[in-house]
Amino acid sequence: MSSIMIAQAVGLLSVALSLLCFFQKDDLRLKSVMLIFNINHALHFFLLGASTSAFCCLFSACRTATSIKVKSRLVACGFILVTISVGAFIAQQWTDMIAIVGACCGTYALFCLDGIKMRLCLFAGSCFWLTNNIIVGSIGGMILESAVIVMNLTTMYRLYRDCGSLKLALA
Repeated sequence: MSSIMIAQAVGLLSVALSLLCFFQKDDLRLKSVMLIFNINHALHFFLLGASTSAFCCLFSACRTATSIKVKSRLVACGFILVTISVGAFIAQQWTDMIAIVGACCGTYALFCLDGIKMRLCLFAGSCFWLTNNIIVGSIGGMILESAVIVMNLTTMYRLYRDCGSLKLALA
């Protein structure tokens, strides 16, 4: 089996992990599955030779693990600054910045938001990651982010429906 096929197979495993992740209504479960997904997806990007994307996923794993125990705007700012600084240093072309923006959206969401607000910010990050995956040729990543967008929207609707009003859902 060629290395590109192995990379794409690892990416397809990321699809399953991400679906499991964004189907979670419980924020802690979402973050726990997201941690495993980030590590797997970093391997996928490493095998594709997309080093900036791989870095963003590894760093996202660290930030996700931290966000399970810590909820702090200051810590979020630290992770965002490191992501931007290191990402800009290793970026090989301007399009590599798209993954960095996606990672920053996820960082802000996990440390500073919860419920529907967190998922809205993760939705924005997914849009950036979808664009990145199209650029780097990640088949699993394209399927993954498309599915994540749909699952995230579905879960936001389920949370909204459980609250009974948009004002309560966004509170």
